Amino acid sequence: MFHNLKVLELASVLAGPSVGQFFAELGAAVIKVENLKTGGDVTRSWKGMGEQTDERSAYFCSCNWGKKSIAVDLSTVEGKQIVKELAKRSDIIIASYKPGDAEKLGVSYQQLSMNNDQLIYGQITGYGSDDDRVGYDAVIQAESGFMDLNGEKDGQPTKMPVALIDVLAAHQLKEGLLLALLKKERSGVGSLVEVSLIQSALSSLANQATNWLVAKKLPTRQGSSHPNIAPYGDSFLTKDGKRVLLAIGNDRQFKDLIAVLGISEQVLDLGAWGLEVKFLSNQQRVENRLALNEILEDAIAKRGSKELLDNINQLKIPAGIIQNVAEAFSTDVAKEVLLKSSELLGVKNFIGRVSGIEPPTSPLLPPPHFGEHTTEILSSLH
Repeated sequence: MFHNLKVLELASVLAGPSVGQFFAELGAAVIKVENLKTGGDVTRSWKGMGEQTDERSAYFCSCNWGKKSIAVDLSTVEGKQIVKELAKRSDIIIASYKPGDAEKLGVSYQQLSMNNDQLIYGQITGYGSDDDRVGYDAVIQAESGFMDLNGEKDGQPTKMPVALIDVLAAHQLKEGLLLALLKKERSGVGSLVEVSLIQSALSSLANQATNWLVAKKLPTRQGSSHPNIAPYGDSFLTKDGKRVLLAIGNDRQFKDLIAVLGISEQVLDLGAWGLEVKFLSNQQRVENRLALNEILEDAIAKRGSKELLDNINQLKIPAGIIQNVAEAFSTDVAKEVLLKSSELLGVKNFIGRVSGIEPPTSPLLPPPHFGEHTTEILSSLH
């Protein structure tokens, strides 16, 4: 789809580079500019305990497929000139500098668009263009309310194990860049697209935001349980030791669930402790969650996981076995989102399908070694 699109990536870590990979997967030519003095994208050095990889760490490989890498020292006149020449030939630039740093390096939108008035420049910052604080995902999770919501009721606030704010900000930037491409197609005019991590996080609080803004109920930690639906996010052990998560979204699904589990409505009327409580409407289930979970725990503990899931799936009841990452990637559906080279596996950034548009047929380049394509790219400028 983007076979003639040229993207220059001046970004590092996860948010910006994942946008670069998105365009690469759809056929764009993406050049990743890396700092010659520091060894490139900092995630090249972010290795887990005992990880045995080259300078392409597992983390780096999560968002750098399909790119060519050039190592440049932007503190030199020569380095600045190289990037200016690349910018002249680019349709999109992706950057993730602190406010003020791009100007110091001579690679801001204002500076690079002087020689390319159709340039689209996507900028990710931590806190916006007027705040030069360093924006890291974990800190944004803390400040935006995500950590306060995440974890067990009596436990500490917990950071999510994926840099989810980076992922969410990347999606916001993709949307902005696609709008800018549409504008350029119609008017021939480029754009500056700006996205901040903090606003991306706040926007993504979704129903938890409106639980406060509309219902005036301050969200609190409650493990995996959903504040507005029950049983939703609650999990229970089966007879064979598997943990089943339920995501019951309406009353019909709940009635089908209790039928599958062989729970009579009389038991539900009385509750687990002989109290007269009702569970047949969602709000009743939310208010009486603890009593309901005790009933469900007892019933599910008597059932084997395979038979139970077979029965549940036949009635289209939302539920699933909690799997680890290895188990998740052993499934057929996971194989469809894999990227493959002779030596590495990765995960696609874009997994949608658009009728009438075929994805690129040639295999995607594996994540590049540091500066791997410097000579090739410099030769193309002459």
